[in-house]
Amino acid sequence: MEYVLHLSYAIGLGMIIMSFLWLLALKIDKASIVDPVWSWLIPLFALLFALIGEGYELRKIIFTAMVGAWGLRLGLFIFFFRVYKQPEDGRYITLIKEWGAGWKWKLYRFYMYQALAASLFAVPALFVMENTRGQLHVLEWTGLALWGIAFVGESLADFQLESFKRSPESKGKTCRIGLWKLSRHPNYFFESLVWISYALFAFTAPYGYISLICPLAILYFLFYKTGIPKTEEQAIKSRGQDYINYQKTTSMFIPWFPKKLESLKGEE
Repeated sequence: MEYVLHLSYAIGLGMIIMSFLWLLALKIDKASIVDPVWSWLIPLFALLFALIGEGYELRKIIFTAMVGAWGLRLGLFIFFFRVYKQPEDGRYITLIKEWGAGWKWKLYRFYMYQALAASLFAVPALFVMENTRGQLHVLEWTGLALWGIAFVGESLADFQLESFKRSPESKGKTCRIGLWKLSRHPNYFFESLVWISYALFAFTAPYGYISLICPLAILYFLFYKTGIPKTEEQAIKSRGQDYINYQKTTSMFIPWFPKKLESLKGEE
């Protein structure tokens, strides 16, 4: 019962925040402002659960720091490199056109869905903050170590891609530096590890196994919805054969040694 009550607090708070954000989006004519705020909502919910939860204090501090560092970094990255002083995201332009005359209220409904989604993705924190076990389990230490690797990897991938984009010589070309030489989507790979680490950390709590829904949902969206398929479709449109060659030589998801394009000619 406490889990349901605490989750309802998060959902209510998220809907209030998203309602104000919707008004701001209409005023500044930028629907994509929801993206960084979504990343910040999850740490906010984790903090809320930590404050009202009755779990072991050290565990609450560690997990709040994990979720807080992830959400703060990701949200700031999206805000400064994808939203602030940037043109509106094409996804939202397309959606608003499809919605037609009633787009404002449909956008509001979309924002409410985002509040609900953020609440559900905060479920690992919900279980962690109620775990009264007096010491950290080996699975929690494993989750913390995996989170450290994932956080550094995702941060590095984002930094390498932005550095590449800033170079005048990179226009119309595909990033093949650093982690992007080993994977076509290293940022997505390490993001999935972040959510696996949260699920591991929550697993020993009562009902903590439910947290496995989060990494499974992330992988579903990455592979079948708005992640890899849409990204690669757009990349082929903008970079053509260069990206097709990149697909042939570079692992799609898990970082691995690239193939030589010449060695693939005999396989065709």
